[in-house]
Amino acid sequence: MNVAERIPEFADAFPFDSFNRMQTEALPAILEREENVVVSAPTASGKTALAELAICKTLKTGGTALFLAPLRALTNEKEREWERFEDLGYSVYVVTGERDFNSRKAERADILVMTPEKADSATRKHDSSRYQFVRNVDCCVIDEVHLLDSDRRGSVLEVTVARLRRLCEPRIVALSATMPNIDDVAGWLDAVPETTLQFGQDYRPIPLSAEVRTYTHGDNPFADKYRRLYRALDLAEPHIRDGGQALVFVASRQDTRQAAEKARDELASRDVPIGARGEYDFHTETKTLSNETLRKSVLDGVAFHHAGLSREDKTHVEKWFRRGDIQLLFSTSTLAWGVNLPARCVVIRDTKLHDPLEGEVDMSPLDVLQMLGRAGRPGYDDAGYAYVVCDRADAESYRTLLQDGTPIESRLADDLASHLNAEIALGTIGDLDDVMEWLETTFYFVRAERASAYDSGEQLRDTARETLSVLVADGFVETDERHVEPTPLGQLTSRYYLRLDTAARFDALCERDTVTEADVLETVAGATEFDSVSARQSEREAISAVVSGRTSLSEPSHRKVLAILKSSTTGSTPSELQSDAWVIRHNALRLLGALRTFLDRFADPPAANVARRVEARVENAISTEAVGLTAIDGVGSGRAKTLARAGLSTPADVVEMGVDGLVDAGLSEGVAKRVLDSARELPAVVIEWGAFPDAIPAGENDVREVTVKTTAGTARATVAVTVNGVSMMDTNTYLGETSVPVGVFGGDADELEYTITVAFPELPLVPITESKTVRVV
Repeated sequence: MNVAERIPEFADAFPFDSFNRMQTEALPAILEREENVVVSAPTASGKTALAELAICKTLKTGGTALFLAPLRALTNEKEREWERFEDLGYSVYVVTGERDFNSRKAERADILVMTPEKADSATRKHDSSRYQFVRNVDCCVIDEVHLLDSDRRGSVLEVTVARLRRLCEPRIVALSATMPNIDDVAGWLDAVPETTLQFGQDYRPIPLSAEVRTYTHGDNPFADKYRRLYRALDLAEPHIRDGGQALVFVASRQDTRQAAEKARDELASRDVPIGARGEYDFHTETKTLSNETLRKSVLDGVAFHHAGLSREDKTHVEKWFRRGDIQLLFSTSTLAWGVNLPARCVVIRDTKLHDPLEGEVDMSPLDVLQMLGRAGRPGYDDAGYAYVVCDRADAESYRTLLQDGTPIESRLADDLASHLNAEIALGTIGDLDDVMEWLETTFYFVRAERASAYDSGEQLRDTARETLSVLVADGFVETDERHVEPTPLGQLTSRYYLRLDTAARFDALCERDTVTEADVLETVAGATEFDSVSARQSEREAISAVVSGRTSLSEPSHRKVLAILKSSTTGSTPSELQSDAWVIRHNALRLLGALRTFLDRFADPPAANVARRVEARVENAISTEAVGLTAIDGVGSGRAKTLARAGLSTPADVVEMGVDGLVDAGLSEGVAKRVLDSARELPAVVIEWGAFPDAIPAGENDVREVTVKTTAGTARATVAVTVNGVSMMDTNTYLGETSVPVGVFGGDADELEYTITVAFPELPLVPITESKTVRVV
């Protein structure tokens, strides 16, 4: 069916002229009906076009479409692909945790692209003006709804879709490569039989032969890796000799390079005809590569591809593989989800992956099917050949996946308390009956009606009641005989997307009399979010070198996180920890921001200021003394270090230095002017003691006023007064000019040391402290 004839106004949004057989059969359900749609179709059969058709139908009526992508990397890919919609006058906006969020762009977007986690976070805040856009979604496309069956991520997708349906009743279009129990998913989403479509393998453009090949592992993981590599090369070699290409998926970026180097030598020893060293033009073309190891490998017909390569190098590798100059390509899983780069033979060498936050994990069924689906080049190959190389113990489960697929199960029970707390915090749930009504909107409830492994009926009600009791006992929820309400702890836990154990840990820190930088680092490093971080044997020495003093953390995973965070504050992360440092640091910054709010709410603003300074130090690798420089807009890690080397440590120093001084310190004149202007917008605290006495007779009492003010910008602050280390008073104010009444009394001590401290909970400024000594005569 011709695209231009079927949807003429959106023809330019599609990269092809005609719909294939699967797409043509699915068209009526998507374009001619209004009901929710559930589609199961093989990888490479054209499911993406179904998502785009649903989006087109929504745009045609002036609606807003939300695309839920299973991976963050895929959100970026869709942004690039859907520039075609931008060319037609529609706006596409990607919302991820890695980017600065622009609420105006989100509100005006015609197509929103998010991960389930970001959509969950946004829908929890739907009452705020920044996130009200989620209430205006008219169509939600779920890409790879099989994600429901993933640990933790599955329950997030489940409750987010249920919440969206309650907020704005969007049309749901759910897609997946495998869905043996498609009727369960259709039942959950209220899709009618006419819009529940299941397409078999015969709808693939090229037939796929998928097999499982085993190996016997030994005691040495490094040796096992090469056993699997030789197994993969045995499978790929016949296809390469026959003029085809092979794509081998491995676990990590480092593995792609190491496997490519080893494969070059091995294929040469087998006399496999591969490479293009004698071709002058190609030899010249490869000189554009910035990665020298990649260049040497490419000339031998072998390459590697991962997210760490420069964009230019990745583009070259993709072009040369399509052109046939590269016969064997090693890649991480990101290539399976992003660029469409098929090969006659696909081999999954590694079924277990290292996740910085979860340790060693099994590759998800979604990833396996997506990778294997890359086998077979339309127009070049008559068939695709795909292989999973795994340990004998895992072989049967992979054979079942390839032959029948695995039923999609709900993972909600694994994290029920956390999601229940979120719904109570949102006001969705007010009593036990509300809990049951909410559960009826979940995929769990549908599976419970059909599978005996799930709680149902009164058993499910008992489970809900027990979960509520735990939330009450732990302080997240309060209840009377009839109603449940969120506590401030429960509300902040939901707002900041925290696991319950982590929130309890943060709450415990708020009970301490004093909070230090070390306390903040240890509290975050010990968060439940980091429980599964893998501390390898090769990293232990580096961890111990950083975490050398006393610490309450005993688990290797948490000690590793602490080592990364501590070393990040000085920019000295050991090389052994670098590979996991970015992910751990990124997650820790989110937790530090949450902890700051906890301390501000449940402890005091000075404690929150400590957390804010730690947050800035972890992010910018700056000293304790100079961390205040990062409060200046436009001053990040690099500029803060430049200014610190010139002897500056505070915004006040920057103002005093002036433009010429900042230029001498190493800033360009334009940057110096902007930095100076920003520094002048920050508070410049002045403490005026006025008529405060130098001495007071024993036994006499007096009250004097001390003025605390800012001569520049304003900000929320706490002003605290102590005498000989004992707290007298504190006041929270939006600092402009504040008069603080201070009692002066002649007590038993010979001297009274009065100290005034001004701390800013939301700025990484070192607290301003001044003291005055009064003699008792």
